[in-house]
Amino acid sequence: MADDIERRLASAAEALREYEVTTSRSTDLRGRIDEMATQLTALRTRHDDELKDVERLEGLSLTRVLASLRGSRDETLERERAEADAARYRVAEAESRLDALRREQSAAQARLDQLAAAPGDYAAALDAKDHHLRQSGDPRRTRLLALAEERGRLTGEIHEAAEALRAAGTATQALSRVRETLDSADGWSTFDTFGGGGLLTSAIKHSRLDEAAEEAARADRSLAALRTELADVPGAALTAPQLAIGELTRFVDVWLDNIFTDLAVQDRINQAQENVERSTQLVHEVRTRLEQRIAQARARLDAIDSERHALLMPLGQY
Repeated sequence: MADDIERRLASAAEALREYEVTTSRSTDLRGRIDEMATQLTALRTRHDDELKDVERLEGLSLTRVLASLRGSRDETLERERAEADAARYRVAEAESRLDALRREQSAAQARLDQLAAAPGDYAAALDAKDHHLRQSGDPRRTRLLALAEERGRLTGEIHEAAEALRAAGTATQALSRVRETLDSADGWSTFDTFGGGGLLTSAIKHSRLDEAAEEAARADRSLAALRTELADVPGAALTAPQLAIGELTRFVDVWLDNIFTDLAVQDRINQAQENVERSTQLVHEVRTRLEQRIAQARARLDAIDSERHALLMPLGQY
């Protein structure tokens, strides 16, 4: 009977912990979805404005006439088309990120539905514990049940930290791939700018930039996933905001604005490399703290098992 109550209390404490962190995760994701939806609306508006600029130059308008008189129409039209393409790229990227957030939130809500009984089960386990303690004259019962509850909570925390650690590993790999493609783009860009590269060199450079942009988008998603997992880990709340997308590896925003010269491309590649290095260092620090947290929790579980064993051993057999 006593062992059953211990197991029930430990299981209920673990389920309650997961229910609480999943509730927090769902709330955080809803806030980020609202924020991203607002950003997407603004980006779509900007894209529409850029398209109107292109249409004014392409059609018969005062803008086109004035640009033609200045002899700059073709150059201006190319610039406007480039800015429209950049705005469309940002819209597509934001739509992808919003879809990913919605999928995460849907998964969190589904898990919450599965855990709906957790608060009630935990309350029932506490009632059973209280009833057993009143019925039992054994002074060890209070401590044993307290250890069982702590064991359940720690088991949940280890699970959460392990998931965050896996997400950090994925983010590290993604950032490494960004670094590799940026290094390649950097080499070709330097040669194209200062070494007199021709059409082939420019084509290779732009191909590497496309690869770097794709890898950076994957890294952004990996960092977003890590941020979500960190929100579930006790004590990691101060780290999660630092992983907010838009401050670290937003490679598109680093180099997409107003790139019309090779020197501008080179400068933005250098900025992206610096941002990736900062991101990598931050993720490394996160991984170290998570590993320490898991080690501490496991050490405490070992101590709980030792104390429980000592309490249950018959007198005279220590």
